[in-house]
Amino acid sequence: MENINGIVKFSDVGEKVVRLRDQDVLLDFSVAELYGVETKRVNEAVKNNPDKFPEGYIFELQQSEKQYVVENFDHLQGLKKSPVLPKAFTEKGLYMLATILKSERAAQTTIAIIEAFAKLRELSRTIGEMSANPDKFQQKTLMQKSGEIMADLFGEDMQTTGTETEIELNFAVLKLKHTIKRKK
Repeated sequence: MENINGIVKFSDVGEKVVRLRDQDVLLDFSVAELYGVETKRVNEAVKNNPDKFPEGYIFELQQSEKQYVVENFDHLQGLKKSPVLPKAFTEKGLYMLATILKSERAAQTTIAIIEAFAKLRELSRTIGEMSANPDKFQQKTLMQKSGEIMADLFGEDMQTTGTETEIELNFAVLKLKHTIKRKK
């Protein structure tokens, strides 16, 4: 996960982001891994600073949400046997956590988190523009941009060997498939 200098890359963060309750979040388990601390230390920071985590900054998963993330995200398999329901940090909650955790690694991790969430917002905007734009050339340009953003998020150590794009319009609903073929 780390590079040689111990700095967390934003692609490391992108791999850990999950979508719950219509927002991108990082679970306490993933946050602890990124910051290089135990999960209980992250949760202690929240418990000791309740005024810094109002509603909308952090939430506890429901049992069905825990089951969903365990079944759908390989990096969260370790949660399967945990009797505790994990907590999910929203982007605002992660920024607030960064004000509490102090270390060089914490600062670098926070930068990687900010970069990853910015890329996710950019990807969301680009996909929205794509579905709203009927011009095929502009759609292809936006698809290429989306592919580049996804490559930044999920695999900066890989090289593109080819792309494949399929567009299907069904009664004003855009169905898009864009495959990026990569190799290490």
